[in-house]
Amino acid sequence: MELKKLEYDLTVCKVEDLADINTNSDFYFIGKTDEELSLVCRTEDTPAKTLERDDGWRGFRIQGVLDFSLIGILSRISGILAGHKIGIFAVSTYNTDYILVKEENFGKALKVLLGEGYKVI
Repeated sequence: MELKKLEYDLTVCKVEDLADINTNSDFYFIGKTDEELSLVCRTEDTPAKTLERDDGWRGFRIQGVLDFSLIGILSRISGILAGHKIGIFAVSTYNTDYILVKEENFGKALKVLLGEGYKVI
């Protein structure tokens, strides 16, 4: 399995209004429920007005388009990282999954995943 390092810093935050989000950015995830409006974005694109924010995330993208019939891809990666005491924040799109780790754990996560046979570009 091949992973791609995202070459930018990420922020996970809660916002009050969709209008505060820069939807012209090339990378962001929006999650809305009856309880919150969450955003994952490049740190430099974080809205000025956030209700809460957590900076210092880095990420990996699982390369390729994942068929919905594939089972356990995210579970395996998260299990490997959990086994090394590395917490994750996962985000999924229609095509693939993204695994975010805190900046201070990024090098360790990279080493662990390489050691488990993942190719990281």
